[in-house]
Amino acid sequence: IAARAVAAYVAIGREPGTGPLIEALSEAGVVVLLPLLQPDGTLDWARYEGPSALVPATRGLLEPAGEPLGPGALSSVDVVIVPGLAVDRSGVRLGRGNGSYARALATVAGRAFTCVLLHDGEVLDIPVPREPHDVPVAAAATPSAPHRFGHRFNRRISG
Repeated sequence: IAARAVAAYVAIGREPGTGPLIEALSEAGVVVLLPLLQPDGTLDWARYEGPSALVPATRGLLEPAGEPLGPGALSSVDVVIVPGLAVDRSGVRLGRGNGSYARALATVAGRAFTCVLLHDGEVLDIPVPREPHDVPVAAAATPSAPHRFGHRFNRRISG
């Protein structure tokens, strides 16, 4: 998959590190959008402008200091990389429970390739709890292997 624009996030805590990925994408000329968590739980987006342009935000997050582009900016990306605690073999992702990414994923369902970054052992053979608003991801990436879940997206991604 060759992408012109990717939405990602800055990992915190025990999440798999995203810094090298974000830097590599940016250095390759890919537009990288990072989330800005709004008080109502909505994700706004801003362009990544380097590690020195990240600022502390609520919940221990780091966010880009740049101009907010609005929640609709997510529709301009080819790939969405999301955090998670686990995913099952049908692509249902377990998040932290506030629904921010579930709502964001619903806006790009079928149009962007979606992938959750996890540690080995967090791709589960048992179903994870699913809410009506949850949108399965197309893939998971772990240190030992990529995992595809068979979901297709309509928008063709090319270089």
